[in-house]
Amino acid sequence: MSLRILFSTTALILRQLRHDRRTIAIMMGVPIILLTLLHYILEDNELLFDGISLLMLGIFPFTIMFLVTSIAMLRERTSGTLERLFTTPVGKLDLLFGYGFAFGMAAAAQASLVTAIAYWFLDLDTLGSPALVVMIAVINALLGVALGLFFSAFARTEFQAVQFLPLVVFPQFLLCGLFVPREQMASWLNTISDFLPLTYAVEALQEVGMHADPTATMWHDIWILVGVILAALILGAVTLRRRTP
Repeated sequence: MSLRILFSTTALILRQLRHDRRTIAIMMGVPIILLTLLHYILEDNELLFDGISLLMLGIFPFTIMFLVTSIAMLRERTSGTLERLFTTPVGKLDLLFGYGFAFGMAAAAQASLVTAIAYWFLDLDTLGSPALVVMIAVINALLGVALGLFFSAFARTEFQAVQFLPLVVFPQFLLCGLFVPREQMASWLNTISDFLPLTYAVEALQEVGMHADPTATMWHDIWILVGVILAALILGAVTLRRRTP
């Protein structure tokens, strides 16, 4: 993997993303709309809003980036763009990490905007710093990007790519501790949740909500997420095909 090629690939993807206004609108607008709806639904219960919306700041970027990235990569493959790119010195790792960096920058903008609105306009209150919330939200978005790139290799159409959303994302919603504390789940469900990355994303955000200073548990969860992101990008490069048959 060449840094020069990696940065050039990242710049190319950012230019493509800049011209896709619909995707930008989805990435930036949907989390704000959903969080605002949640605010008005729970306006009589501020503590419940604080707890749920904090977790949503991590879950929304993960979900949206997974969907957008998996479809975008599949479109590149079906259109023959990847086949043309691979006639140049661009390698698979250059491309996958380029996507990760490009969408990571978009995720940073998304997370910063949504978090600012949550704290300044929707009265979100946490013991931990909003900067930590933004950091974890960006990491969650990168997790969505990495998993989206990996699972897009197993889809042949955009419809199939969308079908991975309930398969990959929804079980993690149910088992990450969002609805029921993991300690109250059956032991076999708790064991399964230990292998799901969103579990650690939710736990890291919960630590920020309950503690004024960063905790060892939060950093432990973040390093696990970073490891999963790197592993997914590398596996995505291994399974990446130039064109969908």
